[in-house]
Amino acid sequence: MSDAISTFAGLVLATALGLLVVGRFNLISVAFIPVFVGLGVDFAIQFSVRFRGELIACADVKTALVATGGAIGHALALAATAITAAFFAFLPTHYVGASELGLIAGMGMMIALLVTITFLPALLLILAHPVGPLANYGLPALASLDRYIARHRRVVLAIGGVAGATSLAFLPLLQFDFNPLHLKDTKTESVSTLMELMSDADRSPNTIDVLASSLPRADDVAERLSRLPQVRRTVTLASFIPGQQAEKIELISDAAQLLDLTLNPPHTAAPPTDTEVVQSLKQTATGLRRAAARSTSSAANDALGLAGVLDELAAPSTSVLRARATETLIAPLGALLNRFRVMLHPTPITVETLPTDIVDDWIAKDGRARVQVFPAGDSNDNETLRRFASAVRTIVPDATGTPIAMREAARVVVDAFIQAGLLSFLVVVGLLALALRRVRDVMMALTPILLSWLLTLVSCILVGRPLNFANIIALPLLFGVGVAFSIYFVVAWRAGATALLSSNLARAVVCSSLTTAVSFSGLCFSSHPGTASIGELLMISLAWTLVTVLLFEPALLGPPPRVANPMRR
Repeated sequence: MSDAISTFAGLVLATALGLLVVGRFNLISVAFIPVFVGLGVDFAIQFSVRFRGELIACADVKTALVATGGAIGHALALAATAITAAFFAFLPTHYVGASELGLIAGMGMMIALLVTITFLPALLLILAHPVGPLANYGLPALASLDRYIARHRRVVLAIGGVAGATSLAFLPLLQFDFNPLHLKDTKTESVSTLMELMSDADRSPNTIDVLASSLPRADDVAERLSRLPQVRRTVTLASFIPGQQAEKIELISDAAQLLDLTLNPPHTAAPPTDTEVVQSLKQTATGLRRAAARSTSSAANDALGLAGVLDELAAPSTSVLRARATETLIAPLGALLNRFRVMLHPTPITVETLPTDIVDDWIAKDGRARVQVFPAGDSNDNETLRRFASAVRTIVPDATGTPIAMREAARVVVDAFIQAGLLSFLVVVGLLALALRRVRDVMMALTPILLSWLLTLVSCILVGRPLNFANIIALPLLFGVGVAFSIYFVVAWRAGATALLSSNLARAVVCSSLTTAVSFSGLCFSSHPGTASIGELLMISLAWTLVTVLLFEPALLGPPPRVANPMRR
């Protein structure tokens, strides 16, 4: 309970500080909330579990709190500082969302540390009660695994090395899904309707636009692009002007002469009277029933239903209804006949005679003309769009449009996270070097993190879950959790701790992982594909982080450098 209260209090403070500094949250920076919860609760659990162990040993709350601060304070401070520095490394990136996420999350980590070492101890002082002597508060069930890893260090390290090398070889197969439609729930009406419309190649929104200096130049560009196998068709303003107009007008004129007497008779009969209409309705209803009696198909039922409607219209009391039916049926028919009359007397179509709305869509005020290019194949397939955009830009480098915008957005996002990741790694290396002062210790703290990342990414390849605009924001959380866990083990090992897997530290790491897993497991079952992908990536990464920290890290560390001051478990 105290851990949850402490984490919630820190979240409120971090949110307030983020709004004060940044002013508002965007779709990316709002991800600081799960980042803070995941790492903030880890700090609290590490402190509380250690405090519980100290309380069992000394049976005095104040003494246990002092001992806990002295034992774990350095590790918490180092982990929080390293994670904060890693998040601040996102600030120089050009991706505003990632930059603001780094700023807010970095400040949040400092708040989480301050709350853990101030508010949480005060809360424990009020809520905690001395306990009697108990058995080891760590994970004694893992003592046999401790001994196995100690005896077979080389085997465990070899397995880790092979897994890392294999994962590294598979990394080129990792993909980034840059199509935002793939993050939508296809069961929603709007998305399903859009997907249905996109099945028609002529209605695809994934088109590319090219701006030429003039209409003749646009037609020339369109003709060159239409030769590409990745292009289905091209459209310019000239596409609205039909070809062979003279021949077509001549054929229509011939048809007009043949239909002229039909559409424009010299004499027309007077409109029927209401009595004549009633008589016609009754005769038609009788004929429909007679025809239905000679058939057993479903059309017979339709004929009987129509006969019933006509009988209702023919009733003496429905004269108003007959008038409305006449207006509903005859007026549109007259409009259609008038339209036919106009269509049978066409005039040549030129750019000057096209509707202004159409011209304005395709010709700018300065005379520049637009070319619209449609992709060949499935316009919702990433590889199709990638080939389409690349082929068009080989001819027109400055082309724009949805496929190009999506690819460029993906490039900016990926480049930003790569840049921030490399900078974060360098900053963490520098900070650990200053704190640990031994290259070997720094490498042992970072190697499990790198291995868990490689295993996470290759798992994404194997399960067919590419990175996307949604789940990529989970990477900072994964990095922070890995850094924190690894630092805890290295600091404890440097203090002379042995049997790490059966210690209080391992218990805290497992509890923290399970808490984070429970918090985010619900995301996996979301109907929203983007949200579900975040949950899936988090669960995969947490699993590999536990494996590398609990199995690979102890084997990597080996016997402690000194045992004169062993860490109590």
